[in-house]
Amino acid sequence: MEFSIKERFPLKAYNTFGVTAFAAEFIEINSEEALVQFFEKRKDAVQQPFLVLGGGSNILFTRDFEGLIIRIGIPGISHQLSENEVWVTAGAGVIWNDLVWYCVNRNFAGIENMALIPGTVGAAPVQNIGAYGTELKDVFGSCRVFDTKSGKISTFSKEDCQFSYRESLFKREARGRYIITQVTLRLSLNPTINTSYGAIQAELTKRNILHPTIKDVAEVVSAIRTEKLPDPSTIGNSGSFFKNPIVTVQHLQQLQFTFQDMNFVYYPVDTNHVKLAAGWLIEQCGWKGKRIGDAGTWKNQALVLVNHQNASGSDIYNLSEQIIHDVKERFNVALEREVNII
Repeated sequence: MEFSIKERFPLKAYNTFGVTAFAAEFIEINSEEALVQFFEKRKDAVQQPFLVLGGGSNILFTRDFEGLIIRIGIPGISHQLSENEVWVTAGAGVIWNDLVWYCVNRNFAGIENMALIPGTVGAAPVQNIGAYGTELKDVFGSCRVFDTKSGKISTFSKEDCQFSYRESLFKREARGRYIITQVTLRLSLNPTINTSYGAIQAELTKRNILHPTIKDVAEVVSAIRTEKLPDPSTIGNSGSFFKNPIVTVQHLQQLQFTFQDMNFVYYPVDTNHVKLAAGWLIEQCGWKGKRIGDAGTWKNQALVLVNHQNASGSDIYNLSEQIIHDVKERFNVALEREVNII
């Protein structure tokens, strides 16, 4: 099998921020077999810096990548039914939202709240993606991974992946070792509708929908995201740039006492912790819709950093540094970036 490796490859069209950067080498892989064969042929690949790229929707290039970028484009969606559930398997290169609608249109329930999240299926376990009260780990069955050290394909269970909030094994200690080729989800044939986030319920009420289906939920979530988040094809962005910070209930109470004129936006995590809305914190620091050169925050959602046209990755990164500083200074809350910085 011949592999087409491109040198000094432009990445502007391969990252949703639309920043200019180049890869020393670039290759697109469209099957597990090709991935295994490529690493057999290019044994030096694991000796140099390499990066796996999906939809480029959760990455910020602040410089050129002086190594090999492997873009995973493995296609295909299939499903297997059992009595009350269905196992849905998708290739790592499938667009996540295409998978959501494949399931919604067949009444396979569980990922409708994650409609319109940008990116590919292969990136979903890395980030443990989530939105509106649902996370990937809630429906995760297994994934197939290629181990760049052993050259073997294996299957990882949910426990193997060590999921936590916007985190996984793949993002931490095993970063760069495994390449996800396929993901299998365990979905329900008896939907439990999750409208726990107020924005969903408000939109359903506005549409006079009293008994929503999973399709209603997916459509409402898509509408909310479209209203709040800019289209990357129009203005460069990666969706939510920061994680919603988790703090103790005691910390929240201190904030409520100190800032008695503010109604803090938060969501319970457990008996001792709450999740604060990062976008709200950023907005309170005066950053919503603010612009420094061509880097800025979105006018409808301060959690989203945008490239108005010609911002560099460093411009956007520096803006994020200022935001982190201001939120820490005012609220003593440390924001963490959700986006991967290169």
